[in-house]
Amino acid sequence: MSHVSLSDVSTYLPGEPIGADYYARFAESDDLRDNLMFRAPSFRHHVAPEETAADMIERAAQGLVDRHGRDVVEGADVLITHTQVPDMPFYGGGGGIAHRLGMRPSWVLDLHNGGCAAFVLALNVARTLLTSGQGRTALIAIAQNAAGQVFDQPGVRRKAQSSVPGDGAAVGLVTVSDRSPILDVECRTYGEYAGDMTLAIDPPRKWWQPGAGEGSIGFTESKIAKVLARGNRQVPEVALAVCDRIGLPAKDIDLLVTNQPNRVFLRNWRDALEVPESRHLDTFDECGNLFGAGIPVNLERAICSGRLKTGDVLMMAAFAHAGDFAGAAAVRWGGRD
Repeated sequence: MSHVSLSDVSTYLPGEPIGADYYARFAESDDLRDNLMFRAPSFRHHVAPEETAADMIERAAQGLVDRHGRDVVEGADVLITHTQVPDMPFYGGGGGIAHRLGMRPSWVLDLHNGGCAAFVLALNVARTLLTSGQGRTALIAIAQNAAGQVFDQPGVRRKAQSSVPGDGAAVGLVTVSDRSPILDVECRTYGEYAGDMTLAIDPPRKWWQPGAGEGSIGFTESKIAKVLARGNRQVPEVALAVCDRIGLPAKDIDLLVTNQPNRVFLRNWRDALEVPESRHLDTFDECGNLFGAGIPVNLERAICSGRLKTGDVLMMAAFAHAGDFAGAAAVRWGGRD
């Protein structure tokens, strides 16, 4: 029986890079200013004011169209999407994205719980559907658009947390083939942590209620300590679970690609897995925290730069939100068609 492969990925970064001095000029006294979680990257990108998630994904998909033809994109049987900030609160973007890409898929799924690990979760869903005979091709579309919308609000941009996020989008192509087989996937839900990521508004109100206060992430020193402990533990755990099942010592991973919340996590994860920095690719200083788009953006960077070679075992791993979800996936890369 044929395997299911991650055949290609294409990405998009909006606008010109924005330097760290952009936030430095807005920064005010903040109890969390010196926290290691919020050490700013050198650059990041911001979604344009009128740019929608569908716009970003259409632009990201263009690379797949150029390399594989429009029929491959339009004829995909499955579309799986994740948008950090949905353009409309009542429904996901899957239907609109399918229309924008000219698709008539049998399956359209919006995944919101995957967060920064959404690409791994979507790979698992796509592999399950294609293995069960629900089609031969799936697209995974990820849009991270919170940096230029939520974190660039006039009141929120003064906070330390706002200097880290960046925006970007990616579309992955998953096919029934043996070229770049998905070797194994591990997904874990930690529901007990689901309420630990909160929206803080001053004065307090529900997010949908009218009011003057702007919403930001409700970080405190205590919450940050918990998230650091969970993230440091969860990402190596899921990666090691996959390594164990495919019979690969973690230190022999050819390329590690993770989400990239900050430099501390990046260092701790590769140390825990005994993967040298040369085999752990990130774009944190160029793009900041890309949330769910981090893994596919870095993956395409690795492909284009030659860091990921034919025959290499790629390990993707991430955790989401305050630690309520984590996932890892291994792929034996067969090169682009």
